[in-house]
Amino acid sequence: MTAEFISIHPKNPEPRKIRHVADVLARGGIVIYPTDTVYGIGCNLLNRKSVLNLCNIIGIKPRQLDLSFICDDLSQVSQYARKIDTPIFKLMKKSLPGPYTFILEASPQVARILDVNKKTVGVRIPDHAIPRALVRALGNPLITSSIKDDDHIREYTTDPEEIYKEFRHTVDVVIDGGAGGNIPSTVLDCTGDEVLVVREGLGAVDV
Repeated sequence: MTAEFISIHPKNPEPRKIRHVADVLARGGIVIYPTDTVYGIGCNLLNRKSVLNLCNIIGIKPRQLDLSFICDDLSQVSQYARKIDTPIFKLMKKSLPGPYTFILEASPQVARILDVNKKTVGVRIPDHAIPRALVRALGNPLITSSIKDDDHIREYTTDPEEIYKEFRHTVDVVIDGGAGGNIPSTVLDCTGDEVLVVREGLGAVDV
């Protein structure tokens, strides 16, 4: 298998190309795509076989699954998180779309979908047209991880052509949406009494 390398406009994604990639995801394919932070690798959240394949590619055990969901909007987030308190909802509404991952209490639906007893879920609504268009075309979130580099100086691979060379025999599609960033999202844990900064990334922590 050799992956497709598809150029998609980062601001105005071509609907035909988005539909094609969404069809690949619906069939269980693994796709690499740009976000507002670093390039991500992901698949259809509702396709358990592709989730297992994704775990294999990135080297984690399914029972240790600790990946984020890419959603299109807050109403979609609410399907996978327990009741979101008003202050957290206001914080998310202020910060999203943007370079943040919010850790929330997972709804029972998450455990049913992933067949893993997860108490929390990380959710992202990136400020990037391509992944959000994919989610809309697919009809449900992507489950995702970041593309990392073995280079100790540069932690995240930013060149889609380099990413393609590395993953062309591993994934189904690599999307070229231009150069990626090398700073990941800021991770905020919202499951306790106070919001905790788990990782300081591209998003400001004084939101």
